[in-house]
Amino acid sequence: MFSRDELAAIRRAADAAPGPSSALAAAVTTVAVHVLSQRKLAWGILAEPVDVDVTESRLASRREIAGEIAARIEARFRAGHLPAQEPHWPQTALLGALHESLVGPLAPDHADDTARLRDAIQTVTLLALRAVGVMDARARGLVVQAVLPAKTLVGA
Repeated sequence: MFSRDELAAIRRAADAAPGPSSALAAAVTTVAVHVLSQRKLAWGILAEPVDVDVTESRLASRREIAGEIAARIEARFRAGHLPAQEPHWPQTALLGALHESLVGPLAPDHADDTARLRDAIQTVTLLALRAVGVMDARARGLVVQAVLPAKTLVGA
């Protein structure tokens, strides 16, 4: 689903963050922006039936993105900012939550409302941070501080 450029954008955003907590927030925010920026394409690649077998490319893309999220979770754990946990479970759960909540069949479509798109990105980022054990006040601060990537949203 993601091009090499988009995967590089996720890495750049996380690597530019001042610490492991901010890096996790930046990675999740960047994934959310890219998913929302290409909502129909993202859903099509994730779940739509196709004539050509693209299962392996779908999985490869998911693995790369999940790997970036896992690396950021592991860095937070090594820094003592998260409780001990196996990073595989949260990374896949977060990726599934991002996709389902932003482009799944039950996701609201706010393509024409930049403020609601920004709110959706912040909400799923907050959910992701809470899910891996970031305390609420800290998670809210990280979400507010997260810089939206330069990639523009529809309507932005």
